[in-house]
Amino acid sequence: MTTLAITGGQVLLPDITVTRADVLIDQDRGEILEIGDDLAADADETLDAADSLVTPGFVNGHSHVAMTLLRGFADDKPLDAWLQEDIWPVEAELTADSVRAGTELGVLEMIKSGTTAFADMYFFVPTIARAVADAGLRARLGHGVISVGKDEDAVREDAREGLAVAEDVDGMGDGRISSAFMPHSLTTVDEQYLEEFVPQARELGVPIHYHANETEDEVAPIVESEGVRPLAYAAEKGMLEDGDFIAHGVHLDESEIGLLAEAGTSVIHCPASNMKLASGMAPVQRLLEAGVTVGIGTDGAASNNDLSMLDEARDAAMIGKLAADDASAVPAEAVVEMMTRGSADAIGFDTGRLEAGAPADLAVIDLEQPHLTPRHDLVSHLAYAAAAADVRHTVCDGQLLMRDHEVLTLDEDAVRARASEEAAALIDRADV
Repeated sequence: MTTLAITGGQVLLPDITVTRADVLIDQDRGEILEIGDDLAADADETLDAADSLVTPGFVNGHSHVAMTLLRGFADDKPLDAWLQEDIWPVEAELTADSVRAGTELGVLEMIKSGTTAFADMYFFVPTIARAVADAGLRARLGHGVISVGKDEDAVREDAREGLAVAEDVDGMGDGRISSAFMPHSLTTVDEQYLEEFVPQARELGVPIHYHANETEDEVAPIVESEGVRPLAYAAEKGMLEDGDFIAHGVHLDESEIGLLAEAGTSVIHCPASNMKLASGMAPVQRLLEAGVTVGIGTDGAASNNDLSMLDEARDAAMIGKLAADDASAVPAEAVVEMMTRGSADAIGFDTGRLEAGAPADLAVIDLEQPHLTPRHDLVSHLAYAAAAADVRHTVCDGQLLMRDHEVLTLDEDAVRARASEEAAALIDRADV
C-alpha cells in the first residue's frame, strides 16, 4: 500500500463544517483511510495544505467538454439561433483530432480549477474517453443523439451509436469512466426514436441524460402537441427514473417538480449558460425544498465561457436568490453541497465527500489571498469568493493530478497550442 497524507490544512466535512485535520489516502485503492491529527508519519508521501482548505473534488454535472474549441466563437444570441446559425454548422465539421484537442483543453481547465469528475454529452465519445483516462479524471460520458435535420436511417444510426458508446466506454480509465444514453432533448429527438431506443438503453442498465425545459420554446411544442408538460411526456417515454438526470430544468412547474421528486430523477443546474442565453432562472430553491437532488454544471465553454465550478457555484447562489425573490434562498451551504455531493449523486458517482472509506477525490484551495481574507466563514468563501486560480492541488482516485498549480498528467503548453490550431482549422472547414 502506498499512502499520501495531505497535511496542515482545514478540511470540509460531509456536514459542510470545517475542521483542522490531515487526510490520509491509500493511493493503490484510491480511498481515504482517515481524517485526523498528525497523519504525516503514517504516509509514504505528503502534500502540503498549510493555510489551505481541503474540499471534495468538484463535480461538473453537465458539460460538452470539447466545446472549449468554440469558446468566444459565437456570443450574445438566444439558444435556438445560436445553435442553428453558429454551433451546429461548426460541429458538423468536427473530427476525432479536434475533439481530442478540445477535450484535453477542457480537462486541463477542470484539473486546474479543482474539478475531479464530470458528465459529458458530445460526439466522438471514445476519443473523449481516452483523453479523460489519460488525464486521470472521472467522467460519465454519452453520445448526443439528435434527429433534427436527419433522415430515418441517419437517426437510427445515431441512436445505435449512442447505445454502442454507452456499452463500450463503460469501465475505461481503470473504472473511472461510466456511461449513459443521452438523447439531446425532448424536442430534438422525435417521439418514435425515443420509444424505440430508450427501452434498449434500459436493457443496458445505464441512466438516461438529456436537456429538458431549458427554454420556453422547449416547453410549448410538447404542451401543444401532446397536451402534457415535458416531464410528464418524458415519464410516458420511460425517461424519468431513479438514476436519470436532466440538464437545466429552467421552466419547471410544480407538477414537474413533483414528478422529479417522486421518480428520483436529478436536475443539473447550469446558471451561467442559462443567464448568457437568457433562458431563464431555474427554480432551484423549490427543487431543493421538494427533495430533488440538484447538482451544478457548467454546460459547454461556448455558452459559459469557462469550466470553473467555483464560478458556477457563485452564479447558482446569486441567481437562486433572484429566482426565489429571497436573499436566504440557495445559501452558501446548499451551493457547496450542490457542486460536490449533489452533482456526484446526480450523475451516479460515490464521490463529493471527504470521510474514511470515500473515494480520494479532492481539491486544495489556497486561502492566502486578499479576496479570501479575513476568514470569518470558509464555507461562505468557497461559495462566494474563491476562484479557479486559488486551487493549489488536485487529487483524483488517490492520484496527484496537480501539485502547487502544476498539472502532472498533461503538458499544458502543448495542450493549449494543439487546441488553438485545431480550433482555427475547425472554423476554416466550417466556413462560417
